[in-house]
Amino acid sequence: MTKNMKKLIVSMLPLLFAASLAQAECTKLPSADRLDFGVKTGLQEYDCPKAADPIALKIQQVENKQSDASALAQNLKGDPELRSSMALIVDESTGEIIYSKNAEYRTSIASITKLMTAMVTLDSGLPLTDKITISNDDIDRVKGTHSRLKIGLALTRRELLHLALMSSENRAASALARSYPGGTHAFVAAMNRKAERLGMHNTHFADSSGLRSENQSTAEDLARMVRAAHTYPIIHELTTTASYDLQMPIYKHARSLAHRKLVLRNVAFRNTNKLVREKQWQIGISKTGFINEAGHCLVMQATIANQALIIVLLDSAGKYTRIEDAVRVKHWLESNSKPPRRVS
Repeated sequence: MTKNMKKLIVSMLPLLFAASLAQAECTKLPSADRLDFGVKTGLQEYDCPKAADPIALKIQQVENKQSDASALAQNLKGDPELRSSMALIVDESTGEIIYSKNAEYRTSIASITKLMTAMVTLDSGLPLTDKITISNDDIDRVKGTHSRLKIGLALTRRELLHLALMSSENRAASALARSYPGGTHAFVAAMNRKAERLGMHNTHFADSSGLRSENQSTAEDLARMVRAAHTYPIIHELTTTASYDLQMPIYKHARSLAHRKLVLRNVAFRNTNKLVREKQWQIGISKTGFINEAGHCLVMQATIANQALIIVLLDSAGKYTRIEDAVRVKHWLESNSKPPRRVS
C-alpha cells in the first residue's frame, strides 16, 4: 500500500464515522415509504433526521432551481384572473413556479387529504384484495355527511381506495385508516410522518377523510403531495376514472314486510371532478374537496399545451369556481403557447 493511499484512507475515516452515526440515529420503519417519488434509495426503510433524508435533499435541489425563471414563465402574458383564494401552478418536471397566489398561506384542505390517505395505504403493502367491513366507527360524527356505504357492507381495500379517491367517500377513507396496523391513530401518525419526509413542513393531518378542519396545508405543500401521488399508477387510475359501478346488497320488499329478500344492485358512483369526463383534458391526478372551513378545492396533475403541470386551487367561493378556474388556467396557457398571427 502506497503512502498516498494510506493518507486517503485516513482522511476518509471521519466521513465514514459520520455516516455510520447518521444511520445509527435512524429508526427502522415497519415498511418502506416511497419517499423519493418512486426512486429507491438505501435509506428509504429508515425514519431519519432531516439532514439524512434523501427526499429532503431532492426537494431542496428542485426548489433551488425555481429562482431561475425558464422560458415558459418569462413568455407568459396576461393573468388568468383566478378566483380561488389560493392557487399555484408548477412545472412538474422542474418544480418551477408558473403562477402563484397566496401559495404560502395555510388553510384547511378538506378531502384533498385523501391523496395522502391513499399513499399511506399503498405504502403499507396491505393486500388490496382484503375485505373490510364498514362499521359504526366509520360514521361521520364531525360534519354529519351522508354515505351510501351502509354499515355492515364488506368491500375490498382496492374498492375502498377507489371510492375514497374518485367519489370522496368519507366512510371508505375511515375504514382504510381503521384497518391499518395499529388502527386509526397509527395511520394518522404515518400520514404526518410521510408529509414531513416529503418536505410538507406546513402541513398537518388529523384524520384520513379531511372532515376535520385541523387537516391543514399550503398550496406549496400540496404541490409536493400531488407530485408524489402521481408516481403511483393506481392513484392515477382511480382518480381519473369517470364513474364506477359497485354491486351493493339491498332488501327488496315483498307485499308483506315480514318477507324480505336480499338482492344485489349496481350502484353508480361518479367522479367529483367533471373535468375527467371531458376529452379535451389530459389529467394524470385529480382530487376535489369541500368543507365550510376549506371552501371548494381542487388539485390536479394535467398536461396543458404539451407541458406537465401541477395545479392547486384552494378556497373557491362557489361550487363551480374551482372548475372554472381550472378552465381559465387551461385557456391562459394555451393562448400563450400559440404563435403570434402574421400580419401581411
